[in-house]
Amino acid sequence: MKDQQKLSIYQVDAFANAVFKGNPAAVVPLEEWLPDEILQKIAQENNLSETAFFIQHDQSVELRWFTPAEEVDLCGHATLATAHVLFEHLAFSQEKISFITKSGELIVVKTSAGLSMNFPASMPKKCDPPQALIHGLNDTKAIALLADFDYFIVLESEQAVQSLQPDFTAWNKLDRRGVIVTARGTDTDFVSRCFYPTLNVEEDPVTGSAHCLLAPYWAKQLNKTTLIGKQCSSRSGEVHCQLLEDRVVLTGQCADYLKGEITF
Repeated sequence: MKDQQKLSIYQVDAFANAVFKGNPAAVVPLEEWLPDEILQKIAQENNLSETAFFIQHDQSVELRWFTPAEEVDLCGHATLATAHVLFEHLAFSQEKISFITKSGELIVVKTSAGLSMNFPASMPKKCDPPQALIHGLNDTKAIALLADFDYFIVLESEQAVQSLQPDFTAWNKLDRRGVIVTARGTDTDFVSRCFYPTLNVEEDPVTGSAHCLLAPYWAKQLNKTTLIGKQCSSRSGEVHCQLLEDRVVLTGQCADYLKGEITF
């Protein structure tokens, strides 16, 4: 009989101060990299928007992220969840973690306000929108249609963002990672919703990486560098943002949901 392998697994609600809020991510510590096929199968089995795998070294931590469909280059909430696991469960002794990722070095610092991630900032730019993007809005009026690694749609109001019912059949044909829909907020600086049907994630509850675009855009619109964003998913969550030139610091909290063991 083939020997079974066992891996620890944690499920953490990121950008949340209590369970059942924010964005759930699975976190799996490894001693060495398993074949990508196995990592992908684990992510598919977990069926969460992201599963993070990491290997801890003396001075850094290698980190990778998988959706149920494929590996991605950047994920904010699963990075936050991984830092939480290292600090709270694996006795990481320093106040700063250096993650080595496909998007370069990502720094997470433990602060009194929560965990702060330093990510690359990018300003979305005007684009020639494909018809599928417009069709997916289902006749909702857009103020601006922009793009970067995601398409970026600005709507007239927070209510318009909350009531949007996208046509995922259309958006599943897009050539970028996903679609960010945003507007100026009423109780926060801005609101957003994030959709990734091409990654088998129709709506992501709270998307850290999307704020790499949201923070620069709204910082320019509102003429301020410290902002609070609210993602208006059914679970909801807040992301505190600070723009530092070409970087953005995203701060949030985490809540433990489960710890278990994978056997395969």
